[in-house]
Amino acid sequence: MLKQSLHQKLLQKLSPQQIQLMKLIQLPTQAFEERLKQEIEENPALDTGKEESDNFEDTLTNDEYDDSGNEKIDAEDINIDEYLSDDEFPSYKTQTNNYSADDEEKQIPYAAGTTFHQSLNNQLNTYRIDDEERAIAEFLVGSIDDSGYIRRDIIDIVDDLAFTQNIFTTEEKVKDILINIVQKLDPVGVGALDLKECLIIQLKSKSENESRVLAIRILEDAFDHFVKKHYKRLLEKFTISEEQLKEAITEISKLNPKPGSSYAGNNKIAEQIVPDFSIRIIDGNLDLTLNSRNAPELHVSREYSNMLKGYQDSKEKSKSQKDAVLFIKQKLDAAKWFIDAIKQRQQTLLITMNAIMHRQEEYFLTGDERKLKPMILKDIADEINMDVSTVSRVANSKYVSTPYGTKLIKEFFSESMKNDQGEDVSTKEIKKILETVISEEDKRKPLTDEKLSNILKEKGYPIARRTVAKYREQLDIPVARLRKEI
Repeated sequence: MLKQSLHQKLLQKLSPQQIQLMKLIQLPTQAFEERLKQEIEENPALDTGKEESDNFEDTLTNDEYDDSGNEKIDAEDINIDEYLSDDEFPSYKTQTNNYSADDEEKQIPYAAGTTFHQSLNNQLNTYRIDDEERAIAEFLVGSIDDSGYIRRDIIDIVDDLAFTQNIFTTEEKVKDILINIVQKLDPVGVGALDLKECLIIQLKSKSENESRVLAIRILEDAFDHFVKKHYKRLLEKFTISEEQLKEAITEISKLNPKPGSSYAGNNKIAEQIVPDFSIRIIDGNLDLTLNSRNAPELHVSREYSNMLKGYQDSKEKSKSQKDAVLFIKQKLDAAKWFIDAIKQRQQTLLITMNAIMHRQEEYFLTGDERKLKPMILKDIADEINMDVSTVSRVANSKYVSTPYGTKLIKEFFSESMKNDQGEDVSTKEIKKILETVISEEDKRKPLTDEKLSNILKEKGYPIARRTVAKYREQLDIPVARLRKEI
């Protein structure tokens, strides 16, 4: 049975402008510059630089028609004064003492060069092989991943050669080309099917000595013992001294487990980080500045100003003029909003980062991560009277330059735990102490998670063994067995 009823709901919806502002706040400096460039290209009413727009004080007439009967435009259609500033120096242009003096853009050129796979294919040209062998070799090279491995079974490659290249061959021939051609290419170790083979290929390419011969034997005959660091078993299996084992392991540790990733011409280019803020210590006090590239100089273009002036001075205002000026009004509305949005973005960034800086003042003055206070997004949001999502947008994508390096802002946030004094301490402080304890342990007898838990309790941090394990994994530190050294 259907029932009809009337309900009253209070809904809060974000306007398109508010949504766009949130997106602007989220953008880091480089992405913001791209967004700014896009807006300037799409909106001819926006202009950059120090050129001032003319100011107009006259208002438009309200007459609906002129003497000839042509339709006029209401003054409400466009009020020029709303778009053109009366100030000689508009506030959004003021940068002194507010933004860092880093206006010069430094573009880093990247050489095009050749890619990893192009380099391997170029090396194939140095081999005298027939067309079929070359096609197989090129197919194998194409199967190599960015780390330098072929992570497919040979039988699957044989099948693919038949179906995609119309080349009918055998596993033996593909293996022969892989071993004698592809695995001879540079960098050494490329084309291996697994880590074990990759390391052995690299060792065999070096001049022979006692330690390398032993290292090859260990990898070939006791790879699992080596990976799991069962050193006692290795000593017994090969009847060798600890010093001999140590030298063999040293030889292995010098090898590259990912030969492809070390190739200088690889496609992957390290991301260039441009700090959005800078924090300096001046006379014992913290000084915060916003990267000046986040504070562009924008104004209404002179061309559009002249078009408005021409409209205002015109005695006859026809229908076609109205259509043109309404288009101008749309562009001016968008330009005016964009300038206001940038101003709001600057204010939001500075207010948020300023609150974070003062909350973590001890850290920024000393650089000691143990001085980081517990801090969550809500703490800052409540302090600056903004939404948690706004603080999140600032923290998750922005970097700050400090005397101790460039840091991602979200790294300053952490949950709290109680120490034995009942005081709130940051989990980052505990992780730092845990990291220090592990770095100072006897590597012959690494500390188990249980022992680490006891040591932390002695230092005044009562945390359980499973919590120690969680923090250790977050720090990317292996278990005690895998930290063992001879």
